[in-house]
Amino acid sequence: MKPCLLATAALAALVAAPALAQDTPLVDIIVVTAPRATTTTALLDTAAPRPIEGPDPTALLARIPGGARVGNGALSGQAQYRGLFGHRLNLRVDGQRFASGGPNLMDPPFHYAPTALLAALEVDRGVSPVRNGPGLAGGMNAVFKRVGFGDGTDVRLAYDLSAETRTADDSHAAGGIVGVATGHWRANLLGSYERGRDAEFPGGTIRASRYERSVHGLSAGGRSGGHEFALDLRRQHTAPTGNPPFPMDIRYFDADFARLGYVGSHGDLRLEAALSYAEVDHAMNNFDLRPAPGAMERREALAEAVTRSAEAAVSGPVAGGRLRVGADLEDQDRNVFIGNPMNPAFLVVTLPDVGNRRAGAYAEWTGPLGVFEGEFGLRADRHETEAGRAVTGPAVAAGPVMLAQAFNAADRRREDITLDAVARVWTPPREGLSWRLTLARKTRVAGYVERFGWLPTSTSGGLADGNIYVGDLDLEPEVAWIAEAGFDYADARAYIRPTVFLREVDNYIQGVAFDATPGVPDTLQERVAAMSGDPTPLRFANVDARLYGLDMAAGVRLDGGWRLDGVASYVRGERPDVADNLYRVSPPSLTAALSHDAERWSVTAETRVVADQGKVSRANSEHRTGGYALFSLSGDWRVADGVRLSAGVENLLDRRYSDHLAGHNQIAGSDVPLGSRLPGTGRSAFVRVSVVR
Repeated sequence: MKPCLLATAALAALVAAPALAQDTPLVDIIVVTAPRATTTTALLDTAAPRPIEGPDPTALLARIPGGARVGNGALSGQAQYRGLFGHRLNLRVDGQRFASGGPNLMDPPFHYAPTALLAALEVDRGVSPVRNGPGLAGGMNAVFKRVGFGDGTDVRLAYDLSAETRTADDSHAAGGIVGVATGHWRANLLGSYERGRDAEFPGGTIRASRYERSVHGLSAGGRSGGHEFALDLRRQHTAPTGNPPFPMDIRYFDADFARLGYVGSHGDLRLEAALSYAEVDHAMNNFDLRPAPGAMERREALAEAVTRSAEAAVSGPVAGGRLRVGADLEDQDRNVFIGNPMNPAFLVVTLPDVGNRRAGAYAEWTGPLGVFEGEFGLRADRHETEAGRAVTGPAVAAGPVMLAQAFNAADRRREDITLDAVARVWTPPREGLSWRLTLARKTRVAGYVERFGWLPTSTSGGLADGNIYVGDLDLEPEVAWIAEAGFDYADARAYIRPTVFLREVDNYIQGVAFDATPGVPDTLQERVAAMSGDPTPLRFANVDARLYGLDMAAGVRLDGGWRLDGVASYVRGERPDVADNLYRVSPPSLTAALSHDAERWSVTAETRVVADQGKVSRANSEHRTGGYALFSLSGDWRVADGVRLSAGVENLLDRRYSDHLAGHNQIAGSDVPLGSRLPGTGRSAFVRVSVVR
C-alpha cells in the first residue's frame, strides 16, 4: 500500500470537498474501508474499521453517539441524528449538496454513496458549522475513495478494490478505484455494482425488498506551486428496487454528478472554490415488483431534480486565529408527474416546475481565546421558491381538478431570509481532558413537498407513515435554539466522550389534523383523501418541538490485546404546544463490542441493545415498539500486505425483531402483514475480500 496515495485521500479528500472538517474536537470519522490513519490526536476521533451490514452506509450510524438509521428500504435508509432526520440534516456526498429526485425521498443523499466506494463517513458532532451550508441539525459527509498525490515525478499505481457477499438477501457487491499519480497529478477510475434479492427474516421473506445499483466515474487532479485543481464525475443507475414502506417501488434512478474544485495559497490567504452539478431522473410504479392492481388503479410517477451550485471562500490570519469568509449559490428545479400507463387520459402534475433559489454568505473565525479554543460563525441565506401550474388530465375526477384550479389561482411564490449563528468553544487537552460547549441558532425552510403539496397523497418527503398529507403555502422557517455540553477524555488505556444536549425548535414542521373535525369530510381536501382510503388526512403545519438527551462513546483497552468499546444514545422528542411526541424518534440504545487485536488478525463480538419506544406520535398514528437485543461476530485477517479477508455473522441468534425506525409494509402477499412494521433481517453471514495498494 502507498500511504501517500490512499490513506491521506481517504480521510481528507481535500480538493474535491474543500469544506471538510477542520482540526476541532467536534467531528467523528468512521473509517469504512480505508486503512486507519497512522497518527491520531485527542481532538479527532477515528473509529476502527468495521464491516457494514448491507449496502447502506447509514447502517454505520449505530456506532456514532446520537446516530440511527431510518429504514425505508435497502437503498433508501435515512440518517437520523439526535432525533432529527431527512431534510433537517446537512448531508453531503463527497462534499456536494444536491436535491434528491424522489418526492418521497426514496433516494436520500446516501443512496448515492455505495459502500464499496466509501472511504469514510464524517459526522459533525452536535451542529454543522456555517461553512457547510444551512441545516437545522448536525451534518454528515460521505467521503469517497480516491487516489491521492504521490511524491516526485515517478508514476505510481494505486488501487482499493473489494468484493463481498451476504446471505440474508443473497446479495453480491464489488467495486473500488484504480488509478495512477505523481507529485503533480492524479487520476483514478471508480466503479461499483450491487445486487440483492428479497431479504429473509425469521418468519419468511420481505417481498419486493430486492435491489440493484451501479456506479461508474472518475476523479482527477493537478497541483503546482500551491494550487490544486480537481474534477470528479460520476453516473449512477439504480435498477428496479423494492420499497415496501411506500405505495410504489423504484423503477429507476439515473443520476449524474459533476464537481470542479480549486484550492490555492496566496501568501497568508487560502482560496477555495467549487462548481457543482447534479441531475436525477426517477420513475416509480405500483405494479412491477408488487402484485399489480386493476388496470384503472395502476400508477407510475416520473420525477426529476436538477441542482446547480457554486461556492467560494477565502481564509487568512485575523486576531490570532483564522477568519474564513465565503458565499454560496444553489439553484434547484424539480418536477413530479403521476399517470396511468393503461389510461393516457389520467395524468396529474402534482409538484409542477418547482424552483428553489438560495444565496448565502457567512463568516467564521477559529482560534485561541485565552485558555479556550473557539469557532464562531454567522450565516445569512435568502431563499426564493416558486411553483408552476398544476395540470390534470381529462380522466381525473372533479375533486382533484378543483384543487388544482385553487392551487393555480393562489400566489405560489415565497421568499424567506434565514440567519444562523454557531459558537463552539473547547479547552485544549490537558492530561487527556478537553471540555466543550456549543450554543447555536440554526434554521430550515420548508421543503417543496411540505409547501407545494396541493393534492392529498401519501407523498410526505420520506416520512413513510402511511398517512395522506397536504402542503401549506404559508409555512414559516424552522428555528432551532441549541445548547450542548460535554467533555472528551483519553489516555493510553481508556476514553470517554459524553454529551448532553437541548434543542428548542420554533415553527417545527409537523403533520397535524387537517381541521378541527378529523374524520368528518367537510372540506374538499378530506373528501379527495377519503377517495384514496384515508378520511383523516394530515396537513403540514408549524408547531413547537423540543429534543433533549444524552449520548456518549467510551472504551477501555484491556490486557492481552483485548479492548471494549461502546456507544450509548438517548433522545426524547416532544411537542410542548400539545400533549404529544415527535414522530419517528429513535429509542434508547447501547452498542458494545469486545475485540481482540493481534498483529495480523482481529475478532469482535458485538451486541446491540435497544429499549422499547412508547413515546410515540399520536398525530402520525405511530405505533409503540418493543425492545430487543442482537448479537454479532466478525473477524478480520490480513492475509498478505494489502490483502484483507473479513467475515462474520449478524443477528447470530436469529432473533425476530422490528426496529422502531423501520417503515410499515404496504405490499400485499408478503410474509409481513399489510400495515405491520417491517422486520429486521435474520441470521446472516457475510464475507468481504479487499485488496489495497
